[in-house]
Amino acid sequence: SGLVHEKTKCVIGNGVVIHIPSFFNEIDSITKPADGGEPLNVDGRILVSNRAHLVFDYHQWEDGVRESLLGKTAIGTTKRGIGPALAAKANRTGLRVGDLYDWEYFEEKLRQNLADLESNFQQKFKHPTYDGAPEGEIDIEKEVARYKVYAEKLKPFVVDTIDYMAEAFASGKSVLIEGANAAMLDIDFGTYPFVTSSNCTIGGCFTGLGIPPTSIGEVVGVVKAYTTRVGSGPFLTELLNEKGDFYIPKEDDKEEEYHNAIGSHLEKVGHEIGTSTGRTRRCGWLDLVIVKYTNRLNGYTSLNLTKIDVLTKLPGGKLKIATEYKLKGEVLKSFPASLKDMAACEVVYEEFDTWEEDITECKTFEDLPVNCQKYIERIEEVVGVPCKYIGVGPERDATITKTPGRKRKSRS
Repeated sequence: SGLVHEKTKCVIGNGVVIHIPSFFNEIDSITKPADGGEPLNVDGRILVSNRAHLVFDYHQWEDGVRESLLGKTAIGTTKRGIGPALAAKANRTGLRVGDLYDWEYFEEKLRQNLADLESNFQQKFKHPTYDGAPEGEIDIEKEVARYKVYAEKLKPFVVDTIDYMAEAFASGKSVLIEGANAAMLDIDFGTYPFVTSSNCTIGGCFTGLGIPPTSIGEVVGVVKAYTTRVGSGPFLTELLNEKGDFYIPKEDDKEEEYHNAIGSHLEKVGHEIGTSTGRTRRCGWLDLVIVKYTNRLNGYTSLNLTKIDVLTKLPGGKLKIATEYKLKGEVLKSFPASLKDMAACEVVYEEFDTWEEDITECKTFEDLPVNCQKYIERIEEVVGVPCKYIGVGPERDATITKTPGRKRKSRS
């Protein structure tokens, strides 16, 4: 999305794993938009680290095979090959972007990696489905030839991004670093094993870009006004339940119907469909236990509270915020590491009145309905971090910038 701004350059750091066919498909989608939209100029504006690891079609096939073998305990991955590619990185069998330009080494490793995987899984690996993908089983000769072409096509994008970033900071350029996944998917600090395969908390900025901690200024936590999750795993404030291992039965049918109505509202009004996978996101009450925990990990200087407009006209007229977890009657001081403990937790909620007014045209904090202001202020109090940015609609400019310390004021 940074490419929308004409003066920006976008850097794909060493911590990213890149599937080259998908990379070029994405470039085609913005330089030759099928919907007739304005094409974007990307010449010299996308830089790819020569240290970034590559995702191959065989990684994506492996991802799907591993998920199917897990059965009911499947993680719910995107099956895009990210986990297997990062596992190969840790096993020191991965291939990096820079290896494309040491062709003899690249070709030898590519052949060996595919042969080893097919031997280990006792099956022929196939190409996954994506635009332009070859069909059927992976033919190593054709794959080698395909990547010979990709090597030349990718070459103009490849740089030493560590050097580039160092020069950018030294020259005083404005740098915005965007995380790819939510903090609770971090492999160390998330709801393991229902996580991604890398560090997507703030530490990933340093290891994934090769920059020092002292280069970071503001740390903005992007938080929805309610909580969502894609795929499997614990979700203690879930409303529209899939009734998996972490499903918490409601006390009666009416309560179940009420909760499902709210979950459906959040899903439909919030358009909660996964961007890359098309999967429906699970929805629930805002979980400030999680937000407080991720603040400890990341050290937020402010919050960007998004999609609060989705809470307008919520069924039942009431909102809830989770503020604490209790385990065996005791309030937990932090987010539990154990899945067993998570499943046994009691969630402590605070309740708020909702609002009926359309807030999508609001320009200041004072323009918001009083009940909406109360909701935001309570988030700030519990987390201990100001909500500097408040998203009130789907448009890019539908954001209120709240003055620090600004308190509720009734509208005349």
